[in-house]
Amino acid sequence: MFLCGRFTLPLNRPLIMGIVNVTPDSFSDGGRHASAAAGIAHAFRLLDEGADILDVGGESSRPGAQPVDIDEELRRVLPIIEALQGSNVPLSVDTCKTEVMRAAIDAGADMINDINALQGEGALEALASSNVAACLMHRQGTPQTMQLAPRYGDVVADVMAFLEARMSAAQAAGIGRERLVVDPGFGFGKSLEHNVMLLRQFERFQALRVPLLAGLSRKSMLGKI
Repeated sequence: MFLCGRFTLPLNRPLIMGIVNVTPDSFSDGGRHASAAAGIAHAFRLLDEGADILDVGGESSRPGAQPVDIDEELRRVLPIIEALQGSNVPLSVDTCKTEVMRAAIDAGADMINDINALQGEGALEALASSNVAACLMHRQGTPQTMQLAPRYGDVVADVMAFLEARMSAAQAAGIGRERLVVDPGFGFGKSLEHNVMLLRQFERFQALRVPLLAGLSRKSMLGKI
């Protein structure tokens, strides 16, 4: 079982995460859901289509994306969380800013989905003092640099070692294993070859004994393949 804020989720089948990008520069939807009203409407469409979890993001992490300030990210994300409180599915917030994590948790988020794997100052502590789940993702570089020339010795072993280290750090901070998810970070500092290798050997990540998140929807690797 996976403990995710207000919810305990069974893992006897894959769970589908619906993505609500409240950003004008989203790679996946071209900014079509950048306003709160559009984002909320999109979220309810995803629920009608069978989403098990909703993941709300207020800052694009596509290659080349520029960061936004804390106030702007909160302005984008908080109205969505508040509007979806009664939707009876876990609400995940995609952020790497500790201040946004704290505000999202206070607003009712059930999971923090961090592309920085809770390496930011105070991030581990923010989650440890709550009951929310944490998704720890691997990336190489930043959104501004990650696709310039990604290099690995053994991409699967390197990514797994990083995720194992971040899981250890999370547990040492007081975040139980039953609240953790890991994401190898398809497209985050990986070439097409790296992505395909991770996908072909995805089952190796089961050795970490936590749920695995595979963020592949609309990724450029699919078009290249």
